[in-house]
Amino acid sequence: MPQTDHLRRIRFWLAAFIAGLFLSGVTAFPLQSELRWLLSCLHAGSLQPMAESTGLLPWIERVYVALSTTNSHYPFLAYGTDWLAFAHVVIAVAFIGPYIDPVRNKWVVTFGLVVCAGVIPLALIAGSMRGIPLPWRLIDCSFGILGSVPLLICKRSILALECRGV
Repeated sequence: MPQTDHLRRIRFWLAAFIAGLFLSGVTAFPLQSELRWLLSCLHAGSLQPMAESTGLLPWIERVYVALSTTNSHYPFLAYGTDWLAFAHVVIAVAFIGPYIDPVRNKWVVTFGLVVCAGVIPLALIAGSMRGIPLPWRLIDCSFGILGSVPLLICKRSILALECRGV
């Protein structure tokens, strides 16, 4: 495969990864509004039976009530979520380095893979300790698994470039 194809592949997958991190960060700011919108969708006629039978609707309602109550009585706790959102954006910015010069900044891709692997034990252990239902923890685990896919593709192309002395 030509060098330009490897660079194009790396940049495509890193752009997708950066966009995912950025969107997950930005969407963590308006959680209460997003949950309100999600609840209205789940209460819609066609979705409600499925949302109830899977346990999704009661769980989202519970989360919405907890978040609304917390925000009305203790709004300063949302500051922690603001920092979480900011951290996602900051991590996204770190991946601009390998986007520009993948071989020189390959360590960032390795860092991302380590972090993706760390999502799984965090979701399973901390999620269990916090009473998060298992299906939701598995969804959280999937972010680590799915996030590693583009990074593994990038790593393979970076190694190919490195072997060519780029």
